Amino acid sequence: MAKVALGKTGITVEKNAFGALPIQRIGREESVKLLRRAYSRGVTFFDTARWYTDSEEKLGEAFQGMREKVFIATKTGASTPEEFWRDLETSLGNLRTDYIDIYQFHNPSFCPRPEDGTGLYEAMLEARAQGKVRHIGITNHRLNVATEAVESGLYETLQFPFCYLATEKDIELVRKTEEAGMGFIAMKALSGGLITNSAAAYAFLAQYENVLPIWGVQRESELDEFLSYINNPPGMNPELEAVIARDRQELLGNFCRGCGYCMPCPVGIEINNMARMSLMIRRAPSQAQLTPQMQEKMHRIKECLHCGKCRSKCPYGLDTPKLLEKNYQDYLEILEGKPL
Repeated sequence: MAKVALGKTGITVEKNAFGALPIQRIGREESVKLLRRAYSRGVTFFDTARWYTDSEEKLGEAFQGMREKVFIATKTGASTPEEFWRDLETSLGNLRTDYIDIYQFHNPSFCPRPEDGTGLYEAMLEARAQGKVRHIGITNHRLNVATEAVESGLYETLQFPFCYLATEKDIELVRKTEEAGMGFIAMKALSGGLITNSAAAYAFLAQYENVLPIWGVQRESELDEFLSYINNPPGMNPELEAVIARDRQELLGNFCRGCGYCMPCPVGIEINNMARMSLMIRRAPSQAQLTPQMQEKMHRIKECLHCGKCRSKCPYGLDTPKLLEKNYQDYLEILEGKPL
């Protein structure tokens, strides 16, 4: 059973963590059952966020009375100290706890520091001094902000997208966190659903001893797939290497990761799904992407205002309007009979 230590935090857990974003899409009873099943099979690290609607509440219900047996990381998207304290108290109430193991700044556009004028880092330090926060972390999708956070020495953990589509700069970031004694939490380990071979994803991440992957699941079958790797971890082999090589050739470049930071759209376009339709329709059961409801969502791309708001908010610097147009044109051709 592989373990991973999160830097100098003193937290050591099974190298499988539960990403609780997807459980906001399912009912409370089903979510609680899923969370407890994960715990019963050895998972003790759970990641959520204030922005994930009722995800925190479901975690709170699942682990009430056994708080000391699990590690919970959550996040704040606060931009002022007042918002920070409001988020923190709300999260503590939702989670039914008086402390959070790792409290993370949620994808800020800059690296919060002492005396930067925002008061955010000072608030985080005060929360830790009060015992409401045990460790300070940051999450980001921007390589420059993540790198600054590592080099600053101000953070105990970094959460960053990391999977077998990683660039050399991403891999160097993992090395830097290890050298700095920071924990590295890998989000988007399946690249927002574009990676469909979980064994290849697991085997790749297993090569990095300091990386803790969080798997976002909302179905028991998905959970069981990752739980099966605890006692029977897939090792890298020629077959999985071929899968990774093929996916890297197909997916590397300017593709939408589905992070959703471009949302909401002024005209209601579901950008984080529609901007990657060409990939999803070829990498998942295509009929699910061709329903009347999905067609209606895709046709909404015609209403794009080209206001540029989505482009300005994309942490990957994508030309989102152009990407939407490209995906829509491909989708229309598929509807007309173009083979997949």
